[in-house]
Amino acid sequence: MNETAADRDPIYLDHNATTPILPAVLEAMQPYLTHHFGNPSSGHVYGQRAHAAVEQARAQVAALLGCQPDEVIFTSGGTESNNLAIQGVAIARPRSRHLALSSVEHPAVVQPCQQLVEIGWRASRISVDGGGRLRLAELDDALRGDTALVSVMHANNETGTLQPIAELAERVHARGGLVHTDAAQSVGKLPVRVDELAVDLLSVAGHKLYAPKGVGALYVRRRTPLLPFARGAGHERGLRPGTENVASIVGLGVACSIANATLQTESVRVAELRDELWRRLSGAIPGLTSSGDTRARLPNTLNVRFPHARGSAVLAGAPEVAASTGSACHDGGEQPSAVLLALGLAPDDALGAVRLSLGRSTTALQVADAAAALVRSYRALVGVR
Repeated sequence: MNETAADRDPIYLDHNATTPILPAVLEAMQPYLTHHFGNPSSGHVYGQRAHAAVEQARAQVAALLGCQPDEVIFTSGGTESNNLAIQGVAIARPRSRHLALSSVEHPAVVQPCQQLVEIGWRASRISVDGGGRLRLAELDDALRGDTALVSVMHANNETGTLQPIAELAERVHARGGLVHTDAAQSVGKLPVRVDELAVDLLSVAGHKLYAPKGVGALYVRRRTPLLPFARGAGHERGLRPGTENVASIVGLGVACSIANATLQTESVRVAELRDELWRRLSGAIPGLTSSGDTRARLPNTLNVRFPHARGSAVLAGAPEVAASTGSACHDGGEQPSAVLLALGLAPDDALGAVRLSLGRSTTALQVADAAAALVRSYRALVGVR
């Protein structure tokens, strides 16, 4: 039976949401789902094999980040890493009652900070400019003597905009604060070295770099004050109790090794495809605009705004493309992306946005086909032939 267009999977342009597991990652994981099933804390040979695999993965993650293996703590993903960083610093520095974060943070940072506010902490939200870059002068004004932590994401998940983390860290450290960055979107897409960023804590999410869902890591610089928010046993230097997810940790380690070996060439390749996608879309749709900083951004991310149409409607009319909008649906209504509103966009403009995020499997032919499908959908919506 011949495959029809309706039978084929759509072109996947949502790699910022999640990535497929690489074949080499899956192959490395499989023995630890079957034969090497031991508990890493056990002293016998089954446990020793599992422990050795976890430590090898720890070294692989550390090599990608440019840190020491004992500075890597394995978690269940980016959300837990963010919570451990924020709540762990708050527990370790109880006399400090202030923190700061940007206006474009992921809920996995915003909500732990809000929880601290509910118990008496104060939080400053630092605004961004029209490209989504943090206003450093505003940060300077917000820093106080009791600022325990500043948490600002390295790369925005919707626009791809990169933040000036190293400059931020210099300012925060001069005032005695610690710096955390959620690097879930940037690790594996471009070089992320903790000493160059000068951060104290950095979050990694496995499923954003071709490892499984449900595994991540937190980089913790030596001598950083941090205490666990969950209690149980002494796993992961006593910071994250619970038996390690060995197979997924192995997968994360291999994914980091692959990223380390191919980062330069892959980032250039995917950036060229992203730019070609923009050329095709903007050349066919007058008034199409993009969101985010066009110079300091992820190589794979393109956030476009369709004039006089909602991004959700454009995607609905282009089933050949799997992508996302930053909008959210509440009570039957569509709400614009909070990130795009923070950039100063009007709500109607923000509702026209579509995030197109490319990945390792994206080809030039897919870019051409995706652009054609989106253009057809848009033209049908606005009545243009």
